[in-house]
Amino acid sequence: MRAHILSILFLAFVFPAYAAPQERPEWGRFFDQFDGKGTIVVDDERENVRSVSVYAPVRAHKRFSPASTFKIPHTLFALEAGVVRDEFQVFKWDGVERSFPGHNRDQDLRSAMRVSALWVYQGFAEQIGGERARAYLKQTEYGNADPTRVGEGTYWLDGLLAISAYEQIAFLKRLYRNALPFKVEHQRLVKDILIVEAGRNWILRAKTGWEGSMGWWVGWVEWPNGPVFFALNIDTPNRMGDLAKREQIARAVLHSINALPVP
Repeated sequence: MRAHILSILFLAFVFPAYAAPQERPEWGRFFDQFDGKGTIVVDDERENVRSVSVYAPVRAHKRFSPASTFKIPHTLFALEAGVVRDEFQVFKWDGVERSFPGHNRDQDLRSAMRVSALWVYQGFAEQIGGERARAYLKQTEYGNADPTRVGEGTYWLDGLLAISAYEQIAFLKRLYRNALPFKVEHQRLVKDILIVEAGRNWILRAKTGWEGSMGWWVGWVEWPNGPVFFALNIDTPNRMGDLAKREQIARAVLHSINALPVP
């Protein structure tokens, strides 16, 4: 009972002007089409008609490691802490060969976000420090805001930091509105480096994440009549063989509601 009440209060805080999220069981066909198991939350603000839709609502409340979706707030932390100056600063490759070829070269903020260069953000974490990271996480109300490490891993991949699909949406909405407790110019820069693709009258800003057993795709599509936010996570039992499903499923859902143009 207590958990149910807390869930209601959380939804009221995140979606204060919304009706209760609408369950969309028909979206299960997209998960079936690509043989995926997971959840997606879509927050559609077009035409000033706010609606929240969800497939697999129980899972949408479950917290998982943010994996590389954490690069979104982590970039803000690095900018705010002065660890990185701007998008032109170059981070020299250490010469260590990693399994993803795109990681094995010098990076800047834009490329590090695009190829999800873990070593760049490990450097940020070392310079930011655990105490300051915890303060930033609490200020942004990001998931459980716990940067505790487990072993030698990073706290956003292997540690205790965890976030739900609903909480991803809440964070993205604040970033979209420059409403996070960081300099506006830093929030605008992060949004700029999140651009995945764009058309004549729309922009897709998004980030993938993969923890090993599960993966994310989160972001939003900007239209002249308002944004459409989304957060998807799926199980990845086939590991890298399942990674394409993140975007495939989410794009299929967004296409079905005309939130993203069909190619």
